[in-house]
Amino acid sequence: MKAVLKQVIYDQQKLESKKTVPRHIPEHLIDCPEVLIISGVRRCGKSVLLKQIREELPEKDYFLNFDDDRLAKFTVDHFQSLYEVFIELFGEQKTFYFDEIQNIKGWELFVRRLYDNGSKVFITGSNANMLSRELGTHLTGRYCAYELYPFSFAGYLELLEIQIIKEDFYTTTGVSKLSRNFNHYLSDGGFPQFIVTKNPDYLKTLYESIVYKDVLVRNKLTNEKEMIELVYYLASNISRLSSYSSLARTIGLKHAATLKNYVGFLENTYLLFQIPKFDYSLNKQMANAKKTYFIDNALIQKIGFNFSDNLGRLLENLVFIELKRRGYEVFYYAETSECDFIIRKDNKIIQAIQVCYSLDEENKSREQKGLLDAMNFFGLQTGLIITTNKEDEYMVAGKNIQVRLVWKWLLENSVEV
Repeated sequence: MKAVLKQVIYDQQKLESKKTVPRHIPEHLIDCPEVLIISGVRRCGKSVLLKQIREELPEKDYFLNFDDDRLAKFTVDHFQSLYEVFIELFGEQKTFYFDEIQNIKGWELFVRRLYDNGSKVFITGSNANMLSRELGTHLTGRYCAYELYPFSFAGYLELLEIQIIKEDFYTTTGVSKLSRNFNHYLSDGGFPQFIVTKNPDYLKTLYESIVYKDVLVRNKLTNEKEMIELVYYLASNISRLSSYSSLARTIGLKHAATLKNYVGFLENTYLLFQIPKFDYSLNKQMANAKKTYFIDNALIQKIGFNFSDNLGRLLENLVFIELKRRGYEVFYYAETSECDFIIRKDNKIIQAIQVCYSLDEENKSREQKGLLDAMNFFGLQTGLIITTNKEDEYMVAGKNIQVRLVWKWLLENSVEV
């Protein structure tokens, strides 16, 4: 195994990186003494971020990407050999970088040993379980977590070398430029390589890697047909309500519990997310139907049926992912009417958001009603409608309603306006 490890290490060290856009991560996470775990969907930029961190630190040689076919027989028993090979090749160092380490069962045992010996460890992985079950026993209180998502709108513009300045938010040409590029982003999504190449085969390969490697193989499942049908159905019905029992009937499963497990496996890969209806009763919250969103709009269009109202639902999906990117806990509200998103931070409801692709006099009262119902229920004074066609601010029944252009909302933390 040592000979294989040396070959892989040297090959990976020599890989030339393509032009990349720096990802932004809080400095305190890099500087923290704990293990830093960066998780997210495949190919969203975790390896680029890890390389970026390596380049900023004095010790950078102890690096291995486990997503390599030559390491197919690597097990937890080989970590000691890896450690010895690192020392042989580069001398003693105290900083380790491991990419896609979730491929190795029991990896956390070795990382715990490194941590206890005073080493700093940076890890990436494509499975959300890295932040829960697998760390619960061995690394509790010894790690910091950071979830990475495909590019935001600001990152999309930067990747395409489209510069934006303060004046672009107000001039006719600037507004037209940002609006036009947002329309592309709404469809193209945020996976870096697809943004550049527009190669649909890239999305197909990515999707298959997630479903086969990260779901079926990782969880030792053999029922490929049911899993494919489930993903297809959910991608074709983003933002719509569904229960585990209804989904089970749709794809022909006898037990809702099995379907729930399937959805859990998919959520662990960051391919999709389900959000519950807000309820102060946790039991009711778990029992109510959920809404499903996907990690990326381009992937949705590759996987699912090309539905007629896709622009509105793609916009809602995009807003949801941005809320996740900003670190919020998200619910939907539904009583006499529905509000798309309820945002909770630090156990406090801080905002109600309605998403409408094109706001006009015909749908304004309906969108407004769902928002006002949620605002009244949670005691909020200000509500937000995100749309593509107008900006406004007005009072209704003593409540402040803000209507914002989606591209301005997306860029609010990136450009001073």
